[in-house]
Amino acid sequence: MKKIVALVVFLFLSQFLKAENGYDLWLRYHPVKNPSKLKTYRAAASELIFPASSETLRAAKFELTQGLRGLLGMSIPEKQTISKPGAILVGTPVTLGLLKGLISSEKLRSVGREGYIIQTLNHNQKRVTVITANTDIGVLYGVFSYLKLLQMEETVANLSIEDKPSISHRLLNHWDNLDRTVERGYAGFSLWDWHRLPDYIDPRYKDYARANASVGINGTVLTNVNANALILSKEYLAKVAALANVFRPYGIKVYLTARFSAPIELGKLKTADPLDTNVKAWWKAKADEIYSLVPDFGGFLVKANSEGQPGPQNYGRNHADGANMLAEAVQPHGGIVMWRAFVYDNKVPDDRAKQAYNEFKPLDGQFKSNVMIQVKNGAIDFQPREPFHPLFGAMPKTPLAMEFQMTQEYLGFATHLAYLAPMFEETLKSDTYAQGAGSTVAKVIDGTLESHILTGMAGVSNIGNDINWTGHPFAQANWYAFGRLSWNPEASSVKIAGDWLKLTFSKDAGFVEDARSIMMLSREAIVNYMTPLGLHHLMGWSHHYGPGPWIKDKERADWTSVYYHKADSFGIGFNRTSSGSNALSQYAPEVKAKFENINTCPEEYLLWFHHVSWDHKMKSGRTLWEELCYKYNKGVDDVKVMQSTWNLQKGKIDKERFEQVKSLLAIQFKEAQWWRDACVLYFQQFSKRPVPAGYPKPAHSLEYYQKLEFPYAPGI
Repeated sequence: MKKIVALVVFLFLSQFLKAENGYDLWLRYHPVKNPSKLKTYRAAASELIFPASSETLRAAKFELTQGLRGLLGMSIPEKQTISKPGAILVGTPVTLGLLKGLISSEKLRSVGREGYIIQTLNHNQKRVTVITANTDIGVLYGVFSYLKLLQMEETVANLSIEDKPSISHRLLNHWDNLDRTVERGYAGFSLWDWHRLPDYIDPRYKDYARANASVGINGTVLTNVNANALILSKEYLAKVAALANVFRPYGIKVYLTARFSAPIELGKLKTADPLDTNVKAWWKAKADEIYSLVPDFGGFLVKANSEGQPGPQNYGRNHADGANMLAEAVQPHGGIVMWRAFVYDNKVPDDRAKQAYNEFKPLDGQFKSNVMIQVKNGAIDFQPREPFHPLFGAMPKTPLAMEFQMTQEYLGFATHLAYLAPMFEETLKSDTYAQGAGSTVAKVIDGTLESHILTGMAGVSNIGNDINWTGHPFAQANWYAFGRLSWNPEASSVKIAGDWLKLTFSKDAGFVEDARSIMMLSREAIVNYMTPLGLHHLMGWSHHYGPGPWIKDKERADWTSVYYHKADSFGIGFNRTSSGSNALSQYAPEVKAKFENINTCPEEYLLWFHHVSWDHKMKSGRTLWEELCYKYNKGVDDVKVMQSTWNLQKGKIDKERFEQVKSLLAIQFKEAQWWRDACVLYFQQFSKRPVPAGYPKPAHSLEYYQKLEFPYAPGI
């Protein structure tokens, strides 16, 4: 008998002693360790009243019961009426009659369709907790919020929470191909097993939906913006419908990328001209077919007339013509079109940074009401640091959606620890001055500045089929942070980092403080050892792995590094002032004036906007050349600090993830040195100045670095 008891105890404990592989993300419902907190939580969860009559409510109920069981170590009795203090009441006023009168209709109206209320109150002299909303999906969001409080061991004795999203469309953009490769994907292959769909439903699809819903993400674009028309075929739409069925209970709509030439490739038409009657009819019929299979299909994301993708300009039409044609097809079904502003043409001699503005600004007000223009955070291409895109604030009659990149195409892939929320926050807080001071990018995209109802934020996914979803354990934080910021663009990246660490690793205060310091240092360290002082696009050719400031003489000038840094014997940097490309004219006068003057231009953007003498005196008192060397070395030193700080965490978290991060930081340190040495050697050819004393000598010659090749770098 003793052996049986011992075995049962071992089996119970083993679920908590198993190796951590990161699969559970921030949804780890491990037992609350604080005895007083546990006692309080159990008293506040004596019974559960939660009628679940829909798929979404059943998903919410499953999450709550599983979460409470894991966190509190007990099953919560289910009741139909309140029998004792500590009851948890969950539902809408429609699904749970007990809620009528407990929460005012005014309060419910204030949280809208997706918001929720969590409130502690007295009912018939019994203390109860209410989780309620106007809709089932609002209830689900409220459940995740309540569980988060318990996970983080917050006080729940007297709750009064009212929360709702600031942005209506909060989407992941998967750059996944139908062969399961992922463009710029560094965490394995695509989650979507197209070959076995629709008949085999991988359990990960549900866990993916749970993770997204837990941070408020409500849409997913399944396919690469470099689109394949095959996804719109009948065979593949059945597969899309199977995924939509899994995601629907979690409030997540599916979207697809539309290849503009699909009427030719699938419909055998002779043209894809958006003004052609037959083309319009083909897209209308295709939209009808999609909605017959996926009634809540979200709509299309389109990359057109950029990097070789077909589009309306092939037929002498403009972006509004193309977007509006697709918008007409999905509008009867409530669908939207997200038309990407990432357009540039090698044949256009003007500064690439100006081209999106030049093409879209004149079209302001010409797009249909169900069209959003999706704009990258900066005007080039997801660089480690870019000033905000000049289109923000420049198209007041058109809804603009933000596009961030979570996958680290230009930030060390999934090898480097790079917490990107500070970069997102930096852009969102930037002031466009479109309507005077305070006209932040966040207010542009949440619709408050220009009174838009259709609003959106998209994040290029960093998710793959690696067991921990994102390759680097800390890359999960970028997925999590994107969700939090898409719900509330005013949220703090520091607060988000702390929350994620507590949910994902440990609530130990010392660990959280140290690990958060690493996270908050990481992005700036990468900027310094890759592209300091406003330099950009110095990465290796095509694969973007490692340094390549010497890249030149390719078929496209704007795909080379020398196009951007313009280093010569005088100095370095791209002159975008009125004496150069005049890209600054695309910003509001207040922004232009600040950046135009070399003395008021923030030094982090100096070489983005100015071609600066090597001997220019910086704020530090160093010359530009000395400052450049300093920044490159500081980036390396900061990674060393990250390593040292992480090593102190041994024993505070699980061994598996500790060792994985330690190994990846070692690789990051080595690659940071590679970046520093290669770039300093290359730029020294032009500066013809010595590297300041005290800095380490490069490990190899410039020729050595220039000859390195990486034909199998991931994510191409």
